Amino acid sequence: MSPAVKTVCDLAAKKAAGEKITMLTAHDAAFGALVDRAGVDLVLVGDSLGMVALGYDSTVPVTMDEMIHHARAVRRGVKEALLVGDMPFLSYQVGEWDAIINAGRFLKEAGCAAVKLEGGAEVAPLVAAVVRAGIPVLGHIGLTPQTAGQLGGYKVQGKDAESAAKLEHDARALEAAGASALVLECVPALLAKRISAEMKIPTIGIGAGPYCDGQVLVSHDLLGLFRGFTPKFAKQYALLADQADQALAAFRREVNSGEFPAAEHSFGSLVEEKEAPADKKA
Repeated sequence: MSPAVKTVCDLAAKKAAGEKITMLTAHDAAFGALVDRAGVDLVLVGDSLGMVALGYDSTVPVTMDEMIHHARAVRRGVKEALLVGDMPFLSYQVGEWDAIINAGRFLKEAGCAAVKLEGGAEVAPLVAAVVRAGIPVLGHIGLTPQTAGQLGGYKVQGKDAESAAKLEHDARALEAAGASALVLECVPALLAKRISAEMKIPTIGIGAGPYCDGQVLVSHDLLGLFRGFTPKFAKQYALLADQADQALAAFRREVNSGEFPAAEHSFGSLVEEKEAPADKKA
């Protein structure tokens, strides 16, 4: 029997049972398979691929076609986790029609089960429209990387009473619009705790402290693969970039020295056979 694929209903059940939710990013089939085998609940094809995979300076340049291309690849590696496609900048902000069409592409073309989009009360009508179209949506408030310039950069949000009240209002608006879960990014821990307690839907934190219903990290940060920038909230469980440096340098040295390939990496014998003697004439 095939393993059961997780759904947004499973997320709600976990919150009700007091069980934590886990989410990680993936941008290709190999990473999709790795995080899926780890048993996480959700795999996010995040627009962070703009920086960790495509070399952009931010998430803003990422296009829908690029997101669909990578989401298709991740789908081939994910068997059980709920696959979420990240709606890139200007794929939904223009209006309901664009939001529905582009969200639908993640399901129809890439095999995702849900989409995630950034913004608070101002995008609630778009969330409602996408949900009415039958597409599960995860909201994302706090630090929203696509519009970080309007927020004064990559900074913690909700530190004063006014901005904290706005985030609580945003959370309620997204829940009322039909969002299935809510990502809280770079929010003070006690504010995230208050929002999580108020919400019927699960909250998933990233730099939002331990009181959220779940946690998400960019896999490249978790594994120490991306050297461009490591946020304070990202625990590095490994330093694979350092190991990769050592392995790649070792390959170059061994090729130059003739140590690689050795007999065990070659077909047949490396010992040249002696030339057979010519037949004697009668």
